[in-house]
Amino acid sequence: MIRLERHGDVTRLHCSSARSRLVGYSVSAYLVRGALVDTGFPGMWRDLARLVGEQRPAGALVTHEHEDHAGNVELLARAGVPLAMSPATLDAVRRAGRVGFYRRFTWEPMAALRSPVAPLDPAALGLALLPMPGHSPDHHVVWDAESATLFGGDLFLGVKVRVAHPGEDPRLLAHSVRAAAALEPRRLFDAHRGLVEQPVPLLIAKAAWLDETIGRIERRIAEGWSDRAIRRDVLGREEPAGYFSRGDYSRINFVRAVRGVGAAH
Repeated sequence: MIRLERHGDVTRLHCSSARSRLVGYSVSAYLVRGALVDTGFPGMWRDLARLVGEQRPAGALVTHEHEDHAGNVELLARAGVPLAMSPATLDAVRRAGRVGFYRRFTWEPMAALRSPVAPLDPAALGLALLPMPGHSPDHHVVWDAESATLFGGDLFLGVKVRVAHPGEDPRLLAHSVRAAAALEPRRLFDAHRGLVEQPVPLLIAKAAWLDETIGRIERRIAEGWSDRAIRRDVLGREEPAGYFSRGDYSRINFVRAVRGVGAAH
């Protein structure tokens, strides 16, 4: 299901399915300057195909490889929609493989990119694809300088996000969040929260919280604490998502990422 929300020059595509709603998840793509920012998740491909047929976007910019953002790149490429993404993202979606149960259940499996890709030049649309890694190594944001609008992908999500995927880098994320704040965006469109008004103070607060939390974890690591003890003391009890995902999206991964033992996915 795609629910459209108008925000002046930006249209939010608020995407969900019966499965994603069951576990409390949705994700958003956006239409701006005639182009899509992200492609939604695999389970909504019929709705996206219908929308692409109606809207005929000039192209799509993909923030990163995860299936709730890049899940329909093959559909768009097959339809001849030009695509812009980093080389790392392009390589990842061409190699798309099996993911954990909770991701398969929530979003459904992503088809690997097999069709030829027509390249999109974001600058021709007045947009820029800027690297801001941390959430994933290939994570980018989309920046509309004229309107000072930031399409953040999964950069923000919230100020105090205590869970992480394997492969996240909280230190790098804090750096990227500060870089986003330095752009002084007037609007932030988040992939899961929608429109975030007055984003600069929130981005600065997120970076500060990350620094403080990383420091607390580092001190306990130096004192010889176990990961589980640190998680309980610094981040609290595990969230339901941690158990549902069998630890793949969990607070313990935040601790492991700071310790430096997280494995990329």
